Amino acid sequence: MALPSADLGDGTYRNPVLDADWSDPDVLRVGDDFYLTASSFGRAPGLPLLHSRDLVNWTLVGHALQRLEPAAEFGRPRHDRGVWAPSLRHHDDRFWIFWGDPDHGIFQINAPAIRGPWTPPHLVKEGKGLIDACPLWDAESGEAYLVHAWAASRAGVKNRLTGHRMRPDGSELLDEGKVIVDADRIPGWFTLEGPKAYRHDGWFWIFAPAGGVETGWQGVLRSRGFFGPYEERVVLEQGNTPVNGPHQGGWVRTATGEDWFLHFQQRGAHGRVVHLQPMRWAGDGADGGNWPVLGDAGVPVAVHRKPDLPSQPPSAPATDDDFPGGRFGRQWQWTANPQDGWAPQHSGDGLRLSCVRARDPRAPYDPRAPYDPRAPYDPHAPCDVRDPYDLRTLPHVLTQRLPGASAAVEVALRLDSEEPGARAGLAVLGDAYSWIGLQRESDGSVRLVHRFAEPVVPGATAVPVERRTAERDAAPAREAPDGRARLWIEIGAGARCRFSCDVGGGRQPSGQVFAATPWRWVGALLGLFALAPDGGGHAGAATFTRFRVTATR
Repeated sequence: MALPSADLGDGTYRNPVLDADWSDPDVLRVGDDFYLTASSFGRAPGLPLLHSRDLVNWTLVGHALQRLEPAAEFGRPRHDRGVWAPSLRHHDDRFWIFWGDPDHGIFQINAPAIRGPWTPPHLVKEGKGLIDACPLWDAESGEAYLVHAWAASRAGVKNRLTGHRMRPDGSELLDEGKVIVDADRIPGWFTLEGPKAYRHDGWFWIFAPAGGVETGWQGVLRSRGFFGPYEERVVLEQGNTPVNGPHQGGWVRTATGEDWFLHFQQRGAHGRVVHLQPMRWAGDGADGGNWPVLGDAGVPVAVHRKPDLPSQPPSAPATDDDFPGGRFGRQWQWTANPQDGWAPQHSGDGLRLSCVRARDPRAPYDPRAPYDPRAPYDPHAPCDVRDPYDLRTLPHVLTQRLPGASAAVEVALRLDSEEPGARAGLAVLGDAYSWIGLQRESDGSVRLVHRFAEPVVPGATAVPVERRTAERDAAPAREAPDGRARLWIEIGAGARCRFSCDVGGGRQPSGQVFAATPWRWVGALLGLFALAPDGGGHAGAATFTRFRVTATR
């Protein structure tokens, strides 16, 4: 069976409702529709857009960001940089997404409809360490505000939230900003971040996590004025559940008045999976108002009744792909901005990936133009591939999220390139990686190879040349006489991956178990790639068909 929905079919659901790395989710209701976006870091296209009618069954309907800015900087992988913790809002008949890039500042895009067209990224506030930006349009006063957190790795400060007045059109901030919450002054609180701002019942509310992603909690702060002073409460924590660090997400109210909260849980190589918590308001008679109560009296629920909304067919974001017409589905992302040098080639029988250059190298490169995979490319043009043995450094690896559930991944591969050294395969990609695939030898034969690379320096955000770990064989090579292979990765508990293949004599296991690893807070990825031979030459090209991800429990 394919990956299952969280809908149990009996009026209940189980958590997580999104069992993969949909990091730092934010949610929005417009009419009867719910929309969700999440961090996409350095991958392109970015800012995924998910849709649901019941908050349990979700589908991926597109991406809001075709290229990251500055475009040239994201022409190479920046695995855990780029788009951090976006906020999704609807105002003045438009959809808005704000996010913080820790190295460049706060960006904003907007669109008349969820599927676009989205405006190019607009830099609202330039600076280092500005993260987790969220706008607030106050319908009562007509004022617009923005709140953001700080990344100590860039700014030298953290554990505080800064507020600004903002132009109602979201184009610029109107002041230098003021610290509206200093969590160093709140006993026991640290790493306050991820603010989401709301107006409710005469109060300004900020939902913001603290305590770190592994062991932290979800906090809520309230004030009569946007700039404070704020009082705080912890409204969701692990308790005696297995849901570590339940925090950072968004509050949404249904048309019938039910309140729900979507948040993430950090799960190692699987990244940040998304849970749905019931939410209600309750007062204690002493503080002059109600506070939100999340989950089961402040601890996460594992199974719960579904929201009181019309029944929907079970669904989950797509993973499988038959590559119709040589195109790939919305679930795939490149590891960097797509450029003229790296593009899919359409093939009648599948997806043809190759390392190529545009036919006309004099054509200007417009970083704001949408990527068009139908543009003409020459599969036999010379291609300059840097670091061809390290998949972590390559921008033209086509990826999708590692499933959170136990699953079997399979794909068929044909190596098309005749150039010695050309290779292609299926990878589990993270700070460490492993791949299995085909390579053309100097005598023209094709061999099945299985390789891996160990982690780089812990916490590194790039892979310096002097610190790279060379690929090594994970299993002896074997002949692939037809230049074809069927490849499998079985993903078990703890993201432990077992590889196998069939090159014509039946399915055979390959190598030892490989434990997938994340990039710090970014989950591991499944990847497809085709590489040119060392030192340039002609393109490396391969065709992939029938990609499947199947639940195994």
